[in-house]
Amino acid sequence: MSLERINPAELSPATGFSHAVVATGSRLVFLAGQTALDGAGKVVGETLPEQFETALANLLSALAAAGGAPADLARVTVYAVDVAAYRVHAGELGRIWRRLAGRDYPAMAVVGAVRLWDEAALVELDGVAVLP
Repeated sequence: MSLERINPAELSPATGFSHAVVATGSRLVFLAGQTALDGAGKVVGETLPEQFETALANLLSALAAAGGAPADLARVTVYAVDVAAYRVHAGELGRIWRRLAGRDYPAMAVVGAVRLWDEAALVELDGVAVLP
């Protein structure tokens, strides 16, 4: 399995994401949306960064259970109830990403949402991974 990250020079610099990811491999893993739910099904964390860290950890736990690692992520979508707050915290969210998932960035998008399934959730992440 391999993921080739492509960031054309004529596009704006890719900071914290890749413009395109070419994936070759034998297994696709589709990761369901993960919020900041704990094991009891309760949203934890009051701030966007706190919830982002838990949601990302949950996504990576699901990926690990399927036999994958953060570097196998080809695509991640982030759903935020407040995109302006997401931009304000972008630096901190990037540091959380690098600490938990490293610097092999998938293709990513941030989408504004009116609300998420859990009313207390501020952010949700889903993704696609390619495994050998």
